[in-house]
Amino acid sequence: MKTRKMLMSLVTCFIFSCFIHVTVARADELVTDGKAAILIEAQTGEILYEKNPHEQLPPASMTKMMSMYLILEAINNESMQWDEVIRVSENAASYGGSQIFLKPGEEMTVRDLFKSIAIASANDSVTALAERVAGSEEAFVEKMNEKAQELGMKNTVFKNPTGLTTEGHLTTPYDMSIIARHLLSDYPEITEFSSLYEDYIRQDTESPFWLVNTNKLLKYVDGVDGLKTGFTQEAGYCLTATANRNDMRVIAVVMGGSKSDIRNQEVTRLIEYAYEQYELVPKLESEKIVSSGYNMLAKNRQFDIVTAEPITVLKKKTDKEQESNYEVKLNKEIKLPIQPGDQIGTLTYYYNGEVYREIPLTVKESVEKNSFIGLLGYIVSQMIFGENA
Repeated sequence: MKTRKMLMSLVTCFIFSCFIHVTVARADELVTDGKAAILIEAQTGEILYEKNPHEQLPPASMTKMMSMYLILEAINNESMQWDEVIRVSENAASYGGSQIFLKPGEEMTVRDLFKSIAIASANDSVTALAERVAGSEEAFVEKMNEKAQELGMKNTVFKNPTGLTTEGHLTTPYDMSIIARHLLSDYPEITEFSSLYEDYIRQDTESPFWLVNTNKLLKYVDGVDGLKTGFTQEAGYCLTATANRNDMRVIAVVMGGSKSDIRNQEVTRLIEYAYEQYELVPKLESEKIVSSGYNMLAKNRQFDIVTAEPITVLKKKTDKEQESNYEVKLNKEIKLPIQPGDQIGTLTYYYNGEVYREIPLTVKESVEKNSFIGLLGYIVSQMIFGENA
């Protein structure tokens, strides 16, 4: 086992020796081999670089980002548990390609199956979990396409949960950046798995199985903690990578590369370009008090209105700071009770004289409806003592 790991490490080091030292190229030189690519800043969603971002191409195993999203959604909804034991079907065990060699009837926890997807891109594992989440592989694919439309992935059609070559199974770099961004923001625990370079499953058996991450950038590019590689003969070499440095997260997608090392070089150049050229400037923190509300029917008639999300401005490091301001607009009807997180208005943030972003407004603390006795007491006090009572 140790000899095998040592050989793998030596091979990996050799592969990466040609691009460990990456210099930042001009924007037009970032991706020349890959057929299509995109680079975005995750918090704002702003595009920093693109090449044929809406060209439909086969995504290979990057497909599994959507599969993992739906699996994590099921766990979050408590319809499935991490420690639940799954019995593997004949269908799931029959899958080739990247796999952990599951056998029909074998039992494995959701956590280990998910781990083998995130690290080793296991086709058999993702199929087993897809069947558990939706009842069948076909039903899971329907859920994949429904979620794609819900998230705005307009040029994506999924035919399977694995990414194995199937006619009509297509997406775009732009759509892959959408699912990657949602995966990271909605289920940040994904990086607990995708950041692991190696791990084991079947640890309590006589044949522990060594998982090695297909994303080699984890070892050689600062801040990289995911997300998903892909390769088939039809798709070429694909990669959606994400890195986080100094609270700025970027997502880079390259599709249709001719070789894995060239694909890795191009994704690395995208990431380095982002951090060399851009920075995030905090403007409004989450839960900042921006206004106050009043409702005579509430127990606490006056209450603080706060931002539900932070606002940061993405700018080129060479650009000067521009003037900024914001406008608060409350909903015409605000029904009681109001809980923190309930949207009661919108804040429009202006940067350099233009609308930069809109975020929801909510309350800092719960605003409960007053009782009849409480309301009556308030009216009486107003009549006797006046408005300041």
